[in-house]
Amino acid sequence: MPIRTASLTKRISANGQALHRAMKARMEAGGADKEPSEAESALIEERRLLKEERDKRKAQALQPRPSALERLMRTHHPQAKDKKVRKETPAANEAKKPKPRRTRAEKHAEKAAALDAARRSPKKAAK
Repeated sequence: MPIRTASLTKRISANGQALHRAMKARMEAGGADKEPSEAESALIEERRLLKEERDKRKAQALQPRPSALERLMRTHHPQAKDKKVRKETPAANEAKKPKPRRTRAEKHAEKAAALDAARRSPKKAAK
């Protein structure tokens, strides 16, 4: 199981304290010339492995990383979309006739005629 990056420093520190206690116990028991115990040897080996892992992760962190743009360019390759084929209809081929344009005066005359017709029409009785 991989070791969490954030816990490496704490684990090295805890290992160092345990190693120091084991060395102190050996010194008090037998002296400095006695060989390290199995527990002490295991702690020394674990400390070495933890420090190697820390150095490896630090070296990896110093490597240049791809930017967001580089990641996008590496993974996203846009494809050209197919053009829609437009079906020709017979009505489209014929020339459209322009709408007849009315002048302002014609519009006002029509409006006045409609108002006049409404005024002259017989009124409906209210119920």
